[in-house]
Amino acid sequence: MSIELPPGTAAPRDDRNPSANGRQLLILLGLFVGTIIFVVWLAGFLVSSLITLIPPGVEQQLGAVIVPIYEQQAQPSDVQTTLNDMLDRLEEHLPEDHQEREYQVLYIPDPTVNAIAIPGDRVIIYEGLLAEMESENELMMVLGHELGHFLNRDHLRGLGRQVAVRLALASIFGDAGSLGSLASSGVIALTNSEFSKGQERQADEVGLTLLNQTYGHAAGATDFFARMSEQRGSELDFLATHPTSKSRVERIEKLIRQRDYTVGERSPLPDALRAIAPASQES
Repeated sequence: MSIELPPGTAAPRDDRNPSANGRQLLILLGLFVGTIIFVVWLAGFLVSSLITLIPPGVEQQLGAVIVPIYEQQAQPSDVQTTLNDMLDRLEEHLPEDHQEREYQVLYIPDPTVNAIAIPGDRVIIYEGLLAEMESENELMMVLGHELGHFLNRDHLRGLGRQVAVRLALASIFGDAGSLGSLASSGVIALTNSEFSKGQERQADEVGLTLLNQTYGHAAGATDFFARMSEQRGSELDFLATHPTSKSRVERIEKLIRQRDYTVGERSPLPDALRAIAPASQES
């Protein structure tokens, strides 16, 4: 038999099972997000701490898979030989353990404006990048920057972070399908963005050091970066992989002042490269 309550009488509330309110949900969400951030930070810290223990042979094994893809696009030429001669001049100032490695440039005749360092001790230089160069010094700064990524072992750090983050998130979400995949992708994108800023700064410092040691001054250190930061457009792949903001240029200039580097005369591009970089002939 049903019991009818008098009008205006509310049903009794069971205080033993209070309903969740918005504040409680926010607290739980904050704790959950905080846990993820801590786990990701811990994973990144462990990777950075252990990366120096990984032998260079691991990078070479990765390179054995990646390098042939670019070698098929590269063309042995006077341009590639000249670029390798320039790289050799920078290598003379590397730490002894890196002077034993065989860094090489692969020149790819493609209008892409970019330069990248890949596992296997290869620096990829595209024709589009050379077309933007106005002096030997600024090109040497770019080459030195790419060598900086090798010195800091950024390839292994990037790969190690992705693996560590995915494993860390898998321990939280388990095999949670799209939710875990979405969280993993988002966190990896954010951590890579933050880590890449630090890696780019460190690579800039290495490039600046090598530039000054090679020429005895720092002329041309910011020229290319400054021009790229003023340009916009999807055709500039360099902007996607190498952030070239005004603050970055200002930071390099600050380092020049702090280190008391002089700024001397810029050297023209070698003859083999001048035909590709008409801008250098106008300066």
